[in-house]
Amino acid sequence: MLKMQKTMKKMKKKGMRIDMSKITEFLNELMVEKPVLPLLIPLLLVLWSIEKWFFNLSNWVPLAVAVWATIQYGSHRQRIVVQDLNKKWKQLILQTSPMTPLEHCEWLNKLLIEIWPNFINPKLSLKFSSILERRIKHRKPKLIEKIELLEFSLGSCPPILGMHGAQWSTAGDQRFIRMGFDWDTSDISIMLQAKLAKPMGTAKIVVNNIHMKGDLLLSPILDGRAILYSFVSTPEVRINVAFGSGGSQSLPATFLPGVSPWLQKICTESLNKTMVEPRRRCLALPPVDLRKKAVGGVLHVTVVSAGKLSRSSFKRRLISAEDDDAGDVVVVDSRELGKDFHTFVEVELEDLTRRTLEVAGPNPTWDSTFNMLLHDDAGIVKFNLYECSSDRVNYDYLATCEIKLRYCTDDSTIFWAVGDESSVIAKHAAFCGEEVEMVVPFEGTSSAKLKVKLTLKEWQFSGGLHSLSGTHLSTRASSLFGSTTNLQPKTGRKIYVTVVEGKELLEKDRSGKSYVKLQYGKTIQRTRSATNASQPTWNQKFEYEEISDGEYLKIKCFNEDIFGDENIGNARVNLEGLMDGEVRDVWIPLEKVNKGEVRLQIEAATIDEYDGSKNSQGGLIELVIIEGRDLVAADIRGTSDPYVRVHYGSERRRTKVHYKTLTPQWHQTFEFPDDGSLLSLHVKDHNALLPTSSIGDCIVEYHRLPPNEMSDKWIPLQGVKKGEIHVQVTRKVPQPQKKVSESESPSSRGRNISTQMKEKMMKIRSLIEDENLEELTTSLNELESLHEVEEECIIQLETEQMLLLNKINELGQEIINSSPSPSRRSSSN
Repeated sequence: MLKMQKTMKKMKKKGMRIDMSKITEFLNELMVEKPVLPLLIPLLLVLWSIEKWFFNLSNWVPLAVAVWATIQYGSHRQRIVVQDLNKKWKQLILQTSPMTPLEHCEWLNKLLIEIWPNFINPKLSLKFSSILERRIKHRKPKLIEKIELLEFSLGSCPPILGMHGAQWSTAGDQRFIRMGFDWDTSDISIMLQAKLAKPMGTAKIVVNNIHMKGDLLLSPILDGRAILYSFVSTPEVRINVAFGSGGSQSLPATFLPGVSPWLQKICTESLNKTMVEPRRRCLALPPVDLRKKAVGGVLHVTVVSAGKLSRSSFKRRLISAEDDDAGDVVVVDSRELGKDFHTFVEVELEDLTRRTLEVAGPNPTWDSTFNMLLHDDAGIVKFNLYECSSDRVNYDYLATCEIKLRYCTDDSTIFWAVGDESSVIAKHAAFCGEEVEMVVPFEGTSSAKLKVKLTLKEWQFSGGLHSLSGTHLSTRASSLFGSTTNLQPKTGRKIYVTVVEGKELLEKDRSGKSYVKLQYGKTIQRTRSATNASQPTWNQKFEYEEISDGEYLKIKCFNEDIFGDENIGNARVNLEGLMDGEVRDVWIPLEKVNKGEVRLQIEAATIDEYDGSKNSQGGLIELVIIEGRDLVAADIRGTSDPYVRVHYGSERRRTKVHYKTLTPQWHQTFEFPDDGSLLSLHVKDHNALLPTSSIGDCIVEYHRLPPNEMSDKWIPLQGVKKGEIHVQVTRKVPQPQKKVSESESPSSRGRNISTQMKEKMMKIRSLIEDENLEELTTSLNELESLHEVEEECIIQLETEQMLLLNKINELGQEIINSSPSPSRRSSSN
């Protein structure tokens, strides 16, 4: 107390005052925060009194603490057991209940905002841009002649998922999550350039706003390897567009009627065909990403059998075979049909269709295998079931089912289809060549099913990346709307295509002939006409300069006819991903027909730049124009007066004229300095008074020929329906001077004989095709004599080999005899 009084006196001397109101306020706040504090002081006083006057509490405190800790631990373990039971109960409810309550998806949208700009947007933009390009080329309004995609980006604003929550449901063994999809953005950037009908010029179409709303359905398959996604029903779609002027625009930036509804219709139809129930798209989630882009593939489809087919299972629709294109559909009662129930299946993949034979009965077995081509990393194989009655020309469409497939970046393939009650049938092929068997129900039926086997034989990959950058797209647009050059971008490589043979081609009569036209870029070439129109053999090689813009090789097959050649099938081949020196041997199925395939051998090679600058010093190109055959008749009398003009750089030469013939024999030799120029031949019909007319031209390839080796070949003429010219070309390169031995060695002599035999074999092959028996006999005799000389060289080489081995043995024996033996060494030591 004395100290407190002294302290108070010092504070008064220093002029400090004690504010009792602040102390009271502090104590009140302490009482509010610690309401037990007033009871603690009396409790301490009671305990101090007991400790002082009654007994010592220090022995009871540890016991009380131990009892308290035991009680607390028991209650803690009980809470853990209750939480574990609640968790297991929730999992049981989640697995067994067909539907769960709505769950909030704020976390999913926050995650989507983070990964959308750099990951999802580029991938979706690339995918959807390719789909849009295909759609707008085939479906455009009458006001627009041509249209090209310049730019495509979905922007930085992602859609909102599950605004009102997400809900899990179960259908059989399959789990689904259903959530809302709401996308309303003006951040997208989609630009199209359209060439309008004359005289309006060109215009740019810019999509600046899109609104899409619907319910999304997600389903994990194959133990999490992929996710299927689709809309429950057709979503609500609205698209707003703006218009700008093109490069040579005569139309002002104004409204083009019908463009916005047209784009909206394309978007809605694409969604309905690809991702509205029961059609679902697939997002693969492979464990490994090999970073390869598939651009095509070869698929073998086997239609095995069907089960439980009956007329009552299907919605009856009769389609006349003659009125199929007109789309006349008549509903037919099942009692009007014949007693026999004959069915067949039509397999459809894009424009490629094949059909099985007709088989009777409710459980038909076909076992028909078809070779199909994919032109993308995914595809839809449709199986259309038809009934064909023997007493009627008509056939009845019964039902359809489809199987989708997609390439995964770990070199595997996923197949999926819709099962019973909208369930999912999914299969996984881990590698190319693995067969997958699927039993798929027909749409709209409850019992009828189709059994098929699918084998993805190979995937074709692209060697480079495809981007939608402004530079790339603008160059493509300039080729469409007019530019200063018609040349397409080249890669510096050559593409060699050999048309080998065909099988099961359509034919009018057995005596007909068939040929093939090839188009790559703007270059069109054709084979000669071959007999046996259904199983022709051509074995002709063609050369093209590779184009870097993903150009397809287009194939058209024709049957020759007096009144006009008939098209018997088309096809297209993706030439991306070809490796130098590797020959791709593939059968190409023909589209828009029910059968027919053409065998091609495709090879790519990089041209070495030795032409004229490196190895052509003093070199010559020797060209021998031998003959022509099956030339076009340019005169009224059914013949021609053909001669050949030879163009090599700035030099011009010509052969003599042969009158009134379609099979001229020239046998003239020309030589040119090897400077790498283009060597072209132009076959003309000579006229004394009128101007000469062209009956075909061709290019002679000599750049890749080995030095000092002659190439003998028949070259088909371009720009005409038929005609070939027989030439021999040699790239002569002077050999360095060296001492020549008096007699040629047997090994070099054998190599020369082997080369001569190969040349004779090529000549014999051409003579067999020409059915020239006289020269064929002479060539066979020469080949036999070369074979005898080759046998003599082999005997001489074997003799020299024996002599060399004997000499080696003698030298080895001399070395052994000259070296001291171990006994001599020990004795000397």
